[in-house]
Amino acid sequence: MSQDDPKTLVSTAWLADHLKDPDLRILDATWFMPDAGRDARAEYDAAHIPGARFFDIDEVSDHRSELPHMAPSVEKFLSRMRKMGVGDGHQVVVYDSLGLFSAARVWWLFRLMGKMDIAVLDGGFPKWQAEGRPVEDLPPVVRDRHMTVRRQNQLVKDVTQVAAASKLGDYVIIDARAPERFRGEVDEPRPGLRSGHIPNSRNVFFKDLLNPDGTMKDPDTLRAVFEAAGVDLSKPAILSCGSGVTASVLALALERMGKSDHAVYDGSWSEWGTFHDLPIATGDA
Repeated sequence: MSQDDPKTLVSTAWLADHLKDPDLRILDATWFMPDAGRDARAEYDAAHIPGARFFDIDEVSDHRSELPHMAPSVEKFLSRMRKMGVGDGHQVVVYDSLGLFSAARVWWLFRLMGKMDIAVLDGGFPKWQAEGRPVEDLPPVVRDRHMTVRRQNQLVKDVTQVAAASKLGDYVIIDARAPERFRGEVDEPRPGLRSGHIPNSRNVFFKDLLNPDGTMKDPDTLRAVFEAAGVDLSKPAILSCGSGVTASVLALALERMGKSDHAVYDGSWSEWGTFHDLPIATGDA
């Protein structure tokens, strides 16, 4: 697979070359952990890639759920995309201010809605700025655009499906959290959650898939990382993390490797960790 793939990952050079394309839409999907002390919208307002629209992960979500930023309904997704001027025929590039973090969540969300013409900016806003590329603080000019959505239910799993997979072993469950969280050695950043992991899951810390500059490792190296973690790549995968954000980095990596039989556990540990009747494991897998 080439480095630049408009359905998975594109370089800063690719985006710079296509910046003036009339059917390109750029989304700033920066999101920070609640304890980060940073304001993603304020940072977008101060500086963003020219033409970028701000995608608020917490707002474009299912507010009927008590869990953080669960995938929205088709109707809400369509409404928000129309307001942002994103629709059929657009090539979308999504980035974030941490390199490669929350942008992958929006990439996955578009794919969940059946929209495949979306790529993550490799290295994100830090790499774009480090290369001295243009930024602006102007709001984009937005025009309505019709969008057709066909939800791909196979790309998301709920707690019942994950519990069954944990028992049966017909899927490999991969957890993107830091190793100390996976092993249950530290408290979770969200209060009230137990520590540990879903039984029979494997740990692939999402940062282990990235190079020091925040770009994603090449497909062969990605495969080696998953295999070193004991992941059986012959099985379909269920991807989990704290709240469905970095699980999407795993989804992007698997897609880059040519493995498409994967789904995100949307509730992730924010859901599993609250239910005291669900089993947990600690220590290494």
